[in-house]
Amino acid sequence: MWIPTEHEKYGVVLASFRGTVQHGLPLEIGDTVQILEKCEGWYRGFILKNPNVKGIFPSSYIHLKNAHVKNKGQFETVIPVEDSVITEMTSTLRDWGAMWKQLYVKNEGDLFHRLWHVMNEILDLRRQVLVGHLTHDRMRDVKQHITARLDWGNEQLGLDLVPRREFSMVDPDEISVTELYRLMEHRHRKKETPAPASTHHLFVHMKSLMSANLGEELEVFFHIYDGRENRPLSERFFVRLNKSGLPKSPEKTERQCTLFVDLGSSDLRKDVYIVVHIIRIGRMGAGEKKNLCSVQYRRPFGCAVVSIADLLTADSKDDHLLKVYACNTESEWHQIHENIIKKANSRYNLSGSNTGLAVALQLLHGDIEQLRREYMVLFTRGVSITRKLGFSDVIMPGEMRNDLYVTLEKGEFEKGGKSVARNVEITVYVLDIDGQILKSHVAAGSGEPGADEYHSLVLYHNNSPRWAEQIKLPIPVDMFRGSHVRFEFRHCSTKDKGEKKLFGYSFVPLMQEDGRTLPDGTHELIIHKCEENTNLADCSRYLKQPFSKANLPSNNQTLKGTKESFWITSFLCSTKLTQNGDMLDLLKWRAHPERINDSLSKLKEIDGSEIVKFLQDTLDTLFGILDESSQRYGLKVFDSLVHIINLLQDSKFQHFKPVMDTYIESHFAGALSYRDLIKVLKWYVDRIVDAEHQDHIQQVLKATEYIFKYIIQSRRLFSLATGGQNEEEFRVCIHELFMSIRFFLSQENKGTSPVAQTQAVFLRTFPLVYGELLKIFTVREVAGFVRETLGSLPTTVHADCPLEAVKLQCIAKTVESQLYINPESRCILLPVVLRVLQAHMQEQRDLVMCARILTSMLSLIKKEENGTAVSVKEEPVVSEEVELIVESLLGVLLRTILEISNRPQPAGPTMRLQFQDVTGEFVACLLALLRQMSDRHYQQLLQAFSSKDNLRDFLLQIFTVFRILIRPEMFPKDWTVMRLVTNNVIITTVLYLSDALRKNFLNDKFDYKVWDSYFYLSVIFINQPCLQLESFSPSKRKKILEKYGDMRVMMGCEIFSMWQNLGEHKLNFIPAMIGPFLEVTLVPQPDLRNVMIPIFHDMMDWEQRRSGNFKQVEAKLIDKLDSLMSEGKGDETYRELFNSIIPLFGPYPSLLKKIERETWRESGISLIATVTRLMERLLDYRDCMKLGEVDGKKIGCTVSLLNFYKTELNKEEMYIRYIHKLYDLHLKAQNYTEASYTLLLYDELLEWSDRPLREFLNYPMQSEWQRKEYLHLTIVQNFDRGKCWENGIILCRELADQYESYYDYRNLSKMRMMEASLYDKIMDQQRLEPEFFRVGFYGKKFPFFLRNKEFVCRGHDYERLEAFQQRMLNEFPHAIAMQHVNQPDQTIYQAEAQYLQIYAVTPIPESQDVLQRDGVPDNIKSFYKFNHIWRFRYDRPFHKGTKDKENEFKSLWVERTTLTLVQSLPGISRWFEVDKRELVEVSPLENAIEVIENKNLQLRTLITQCQSRQMQNINPLTMCLNGVIDAAVNGGLARYQEAFFVKDYVMNHPEDGEKIGRLRELMFEQAHILEYGLAVHEKFVPQDMRPLHKKLVDQFHLMKSSLGIQEFPAYVRASPVHFTNGSPRTCRNSVPNIISPDGGRGVTRRSYPAVNRYSSSSLSSQASNEVSNITGQSESSDEVFNMQLLFSSHLQPSPSTSSLSSNHSASPNVTSSAPSSARGSPQMAEKHKHSRENACLSPRERPVSAIFPNPMDPAQRAPSHQIGDTTLPRSDPNLSAPDKGSSAKNMRSQSPVSASRSPQKTTVPPFTPSPTECQSASLVSNSPVLSGSYSSGISSLSRCSVSEASGTELPAGDHPPHPLPPPTTLPNSVSSSSDEPIRRENKTPPPYSVYERNNPRRPVPLPHSLSIPPQTDPPALPPKPHQLRTGSMKLDGTADPRVPRPRPLPRKVSQL
Repeated sequence: MWIPTEHEKYGVVLASFRGTVQHGLPLEIGDTVQILEKCEGWYRGFILKNPNVKGIFPSSYIHLKNAHVKNKGQFETVIPVEDSVITEMTSTLRDWGAMWKQLYVKNEGDLFHRLWHVMNEILDLRRQVLVGHLTHDRMRDVKQHITARLDWGNEQLGLDLVPRREFSMVDPDEISVTELYRLMEHRHRKKETPAPASTHHLFVHMKSLMSANLGEELEVFFHIYDGRENRPLSERFFVRLNKSGLPKSPEKTERQCTLFVDLGSSDLRKDVYIVVHIIRIGRMGAGEKKNLCSVQYRRPFGCAVVSIADLLTADSKDDHLLKVYACNTESEWHQIHENIIKKANSRYNLSGSNTGLAVALQLLHGDIEQLRREYMVLFTRGVSITRKLGFSDVIMPGEMRNDLYVTLEKGEFEKGGKSVARNVEITVYVLDIDGQILKSHVAAGSGEPGADEYHSLVLYHNNSPRWAEQIKLPIPVDMFRGSHVRFEFRHCSTKDKGEKKLFGYSFVPLMQEDGRTLPDGTHELIIHKCEENTNLADCSRYLKQPFSKANLPSNNQTLKGTKESFWITSFLCSTKLTQNGDMLDLLKWRAHPERINDSLSKLKEIDGSEIVKFLQDTLDTLFGILDESSQRYGLKVFDSLVHIINLLQDSKFQHFKPVMDTYIESHFAGALSYRDLIKVLKWYVDRIVDAEHQDHIQQVLKATEYIFKYIIQSRRLFSLATGGQNEEEFRVCIHELFMSIRFFLSQENKGTSPVAQTQAVFLRTFPLVYGELLKIFTVREVAGFVRETLGSLPTTVHADCPLEAVKLQCIAKTVESQLYINPESRCILLPVVLRVLQAHMQEQRDLVMCARILTSMLSLIKKEENGTAVSVKEEPVVSEEVELIVESLLGVLLRTILEISNRPQPAGPTMRLQFQDVTGEFVACLLALLRQMSDRHYQQLLQAFSSKDNLRDFLLQIFTVFRILIRPEMFPKDWTVMRLVTNNVIITTVLYLSDALRKNFLNDKFDYKVWDSYFYLSVIFINQPCLQLESFSPSKRKKILEKYGDMRVMMGCEIFSMWQNLGEHKLNFIPAMIGPFLEVTLVPQPDLRNVMIPIFHDMMDWEQRRSGNFKQVEAKLIDKLDSLMSEGKGDETYRELFNSIIPLFGPYPSLLKKIERETWRESGISLIATVTRLMERLLDYRDCMKLGEVDGKKIGCTVSLLNFYKTELNKEEMYIRYIHKLYDLHLKAQNYTEASYTLLLYDELLEWSDRPLREFLNYPMQSEWQRKEYLHLTIVQNFDRGKCWENGIILCRELADQYESYYDYRNLSKMRMMEASLYDKIMDQQRLEPEFFRVGFYGKKFPFFLRNKEFVCRGHDYERLEAFQQRMLNEFPHAIAMQHVNQPDQTIYQAEAQYLQIYAVTPIPESQDVLQRDGVPDNIKSFYKFNHIWRFRYDRPFHKGTKDKENEFKSLWVERTTLTLVQSLPGISRWFEVDKRELVEVSPLENAIEVIENKNLQLRTLITQCQSRQMQNINPLTMCLNGVIDAAVNGGLARYQEAFFVKDYVMNHPEDGEKIGRLRELMFEQAHILEYGLAVHEKFVPQDMRPLHKKLVDQFHLMKSSLGIQEFPAYVRASPVHFTNGSPRTCRNSVPNIISPDGGRGVTRRSYPAVNRYSSSSLSSQASNEVSNITGQSESSDEVFNMQLLFSSHLQPSPSTSSLSSNHSASPNVTSSAPSSARGSPQMAEKHKHSRENACLSPRERPVSAIFPNPMDPAQRAPSHQIGDTTLPRSDPNLSAPDKGSSAKNMRSQSPVSASRSPQKTTVPPFTPSPTECQSASLVSNSPVLSGSYSSGISSLSRCSVSEASGTELPAGDHPPHPLPPPTTLPNSVSSSSDEPIRRENKTPPPYSVYERNNPRRPVPLPHSLSIPPQTDPPALPPKPHQLRTGSMKLDGTADPRVPRPRPLPRKVSQL
């Protein structure tokens, strides 16, 4: 049976458990579990990470831990009982774990590795804490380290700042908000600016000396030197080096390393240096021979200097190599370092080119104890301490030091009978009172132990040597008296013996007889002659002699006159000895009572450091004098005491205050002193008002604290001694003293008067007295003193009076004092405090201090409330205090916050910080106060308002302040804890205040402003980032929900409730509140949405009642939805919720259901549908915009949204905004053409008017004309960049017309030049021709604008199918590529996945007139082939019926799909949706016709190009002829004959008679063209290819015979085409006709849909031939041979085998955009490698029909009239509309005169053109759709077609049989594509089609460049057949003008 657990509540998983049992809960090792129940070795519970999943697990797998249970029962929470630091570490590391992995994913390697190290470090420290073996201090250090690391990691990862006290996290509920704010602020400050350390230390590690000329031992001395004052700052650090230049004692690190301690911040400047002196120990001369003498001397070697400032910038880890300099003359040695510093180069030089001193130098900061903790290794390993000369900036009590520093300065010696100067060496000894040498008391410096003696440097031959050597004599204090220092002078001979001969000595006693030590300074010592060491043995002899020339009696002339002298400088640094006689006189006052007065007067002149040395003794002396003669010396003693007390206020001596405190507590014995002290103090206070000079009185008042300490302690001692006598007398004295004080404080003075300053001095020290008074008086008495004293201050002071600030500081210290903490005293003091605070805050003065006081007060109240000591009796006290504070300060506090928030921010960073602090502090105070308020307080507050207006003002004020508190900038971004507390307080307060709102401001008292403020606050409250729990980690979310719940839902319910109360007043908030409420519903919190969405129904209902519709609601809803969703709000669930049938909360049905019940349901449901569709698009748009670079998805999405705004919502401004967003996307993606079309949308909304337009987006305020002009220019520029020059020309002309109409000839000229430059670019620059791809997006996972739709996409430059497929798969990484081209079924449509179907399609050009003209350059034609394309085609071959293995042509059909788009490409997007798809099946016979037609077209093109010398070489023609003739000879055409000319076929397909005739006709035509081609070929063929030509001629005869042609039929012979220029011509505009042998009969025939030229996969040979033409002119016969030729050879009896075998084994799925061989074949001629303009290379580039021009006599041409819409940019602007839109456009003009186009019939036999006139050579790939391979199967060679619609052709007239004079008239003809516009005339075209601009132009003659020069040569070709399309000819024979597409009228732009 399962029993709820009592104690087993929390545990950690020891081993993983799979949970394979029933109800088992899988566990991972390390998981923490909460246990709910237990049963026989099993527990039931959940993992804390996922509390929703509960299950069972074995108890043996769990290690139980102690835990504390909160809220026992169903919703209990368990908190482990462990160190809070451990708990925090565990949860933080878990949070970091997930984020740490993300760092790796985001490629933030640096932070990833750093965090990894820190996490490991924390885990290691956690183990140490858990083991629990650490000492208390070490535990503290470890915790400090852990929290520092946690804070670092949180900061790096952008997590929240954790408020801590003593390393453990603080519960915000347990402390006051003010205290929480202080903790946060403190941690934030600490994080921002670490406090600069005041003390610094220099670590020096001597490594080595590198020099070439070593060989002697060295001594190195370091010291710190002040270059400004030219004096050393520290003692010396001394290192001995061996002969190699390395330290002599490497094992003793303290002899190589030192710490120069106690450097002040002022010492870290540029002119403070580390100076290194190097002394060698050896022979006198550096180069002397070794055996000269054995005596060693200390001789100068070199000096190095480095500035301390350099160490501040250098990398501390690097060693420094210091240059060593030597002085040029030894006499300069004493100042070599100064010369180096001054850069006096002439006085020193480098001691060797490679001499250097290797030293490690590092500056450390902080006090020495801190360093010991941080650099433990340093101190444990050993480091010597080198002290400053003198005391540090701060002297610590208890510091013991007694060092005498002596510097050997210089000497003056006589020659002593020598011819040269002496080599003088000084030996220094210290001797005690008995004349014994003190051992080890002479130190050359720190680092080496002290020695018995010291030997100075020896300067060679110098009678005035200057050594400047400092030595330290650390003599114990007790040995100072009677000791002396002796200096012995010896001459060092350089002779053989090298002896050192004594010649004199000096001495100096260390202490004078009166107890004073040797004074600091320079002393000139007498040199006493002495040549025997024995004379010095008894020191008592010479000690009687004078030692210093300064002390010589005046009669001793002999010694005074001697020239020899020796100078030393002494400096004593002692905490026990003094050199001051006055100090000694005072301490020995009893010995000389007569000097007391004098000594007390001189005390003020004594140096402070001397006084603090003897602080206790001095104080004893003073109180001793006071006790003995208080009448006589009372005032002087008091003044001396004041002087000493104020001395301790100095920062240098402030650490001696505890010494004085200890003295008062433990050593002070003046039981009677209090009377004198009170009396003198009162005397001073009484004199204040009248005194002229207040300085001394101010000094007295500064010392008030300690004077009271002495008074109180003295009184206590007296009471103890006498059992409390004279108590009343003492109280009276104190009362009288306070009366005097109150009197002087009550004086009103100007702020600058001396008395006011004295008042300020007293107020600063007064709070320090409270604690002392409490030792004797009761709390109430002291509080009374304070209240009366503070109350006596004048109230009517001026605002600028400095006393006011001091008064406030006094109040602050009072509030922070021990006195105020007591509730008894607080109730006395609070009114005074509040009065002062209120006055200051109302006048906005001293706000920083006001905030500080308020903070302290409120913190205290919270402590009282939380503290266990609060008794029931005290609770009302706290409540009353809160009441008082609310009453006095709440209103003024709100005003203050409003005031300082609205002030402009100060400029300086420090000012800004201070300003921000004040705001934060006041906010914290307000929150703390509101949190303390209970129901009763709120009731009292609201009842206290005398009128409704006051209440209204208060509510408006507090709502505004709350809005300020919610601002993101209110607190730093990582202060989530503080924000949550703020929100909790706000929502609690709002719940109280909403009652007041309901009661006081509804119905007839309704106040819109207050309600509006309330709703506005509620909305921004809900939308705060810090309350969006969805964005937080699960653990953080759980903590917040446990502590505060979801505050958004609470506020949402409150909004709903308040809204319901409004009744008819709701109309006041429609439509204003629609946006804000919509914003709330976009928050992804289901409960909140359920609460808020019904409000929209309500709004619609009320608006319907008011105005009969809810257009306002709709407009506002849509506008707001766009801006909100683009900000990232809203989600898919929200869209569904808006439209769903799901019930909302409680009794409310769904929104749709509610609307359905209404009378206005239709418009309501329509609105919901519109909003839902808009949301679909907006969500897609937002999702796409999150992605990185611009891709098709982003653009497609923007297009979808833009169209929605225009067509469905008619929101012009939003439409224009999205036009510009789309424009920016295109520019970013470098889609310049699309960018132009996009901007054209806006351009077309504008007119050429002078209407003023307002500033909008990036446009300035300007007229409509100016904006349209700017847009035109921008669009032209983009068309230029996109190489779409034809479209740019149209706009240039439009602009030019405008300039012309305004006579702006300057700009007109520029525009014409621009237009001309665009024409030049068309002719001169190369354009890449794009591929087009059809893409199907299937499945529900695609965005709405793509879902289950198909599009045609215009590829990028050089982009082929494989690249496009890869790009699409990259854009949709989750998509699955479909491997077939069949239409998918419903399962695919409804699948929860993404399927992509991609294949290449062929464009079908609209404008055939340009394409069908001969002589128009390809680079002009290429534009019309690939622009303004509405329709695309895709062909798929298949076999119908049984397949004939011998001849597969019989059953090979082609399925042709034609896709029509909603808009033409290119347009505002690179892809458009397919509007309509048509499927046509092409029969095998029609297929054969197309294939042969296509080949004929290719041959004609190549022949013409060859004739007009357009080809560089003849290879393409050679290969084409070879392919056709060879294939025909080997039976290719025979297969067609077998298939379609046999009797069976003719019998079975009687309807195909005309087609069979057509096929026969084409075969004959091909033979004729070949004959002509061979003639041309013979003319141009080079010599080395003559054999091939001969072979071709022979094979051609074979071919003719195989076709049964001995000579051409009469109708072929009778109608050769007339070549005026020697090239074959076709009469393009003739009516196509099937030509029968009699030459006259016109047979009506069906017009075929445009089919690929090579429609059978078996026609591989011809397709391969196409390939060979594309790949370039391969001269290799092997290559020609290896191509699978179209008509199979004898070796290949079945044409089908090659086509459907290896190369074509897979199903023919994909229409490739070009054969694979076209893409960079190695043999492609360089010129054509990337050019797709040369028709001979790429069949897709070939003209649509034969290139041969029509014979026309220029004289017979007549100008045409303009009909219809000339919308196309064209190279011949002269051509009128019918030329463009009717078949007249198929004519080529031969001369600058316009062609005649009279609609008369002629008898010329016509040519029937190919039904699929086209220029593309795309081949069908038989591989799967995404395979990306291309093979030569069914070819989509026809990229475009003259006509796509099939139909029956009308009969037409014949051409005249004779070629000579050309006909004067032509048959009627109509545009071959005119059926297209008719078919689509009802479709709304895009408003941005440049194609459709109506720009009639003046006729202009055809340029000469388009004329073909006349030429006469080979025999004529037969005329090229041409076909007429159904519906393209009127029966009456007149040309049908092209029907233009209707263009929507441009709407007027609202003033944008």
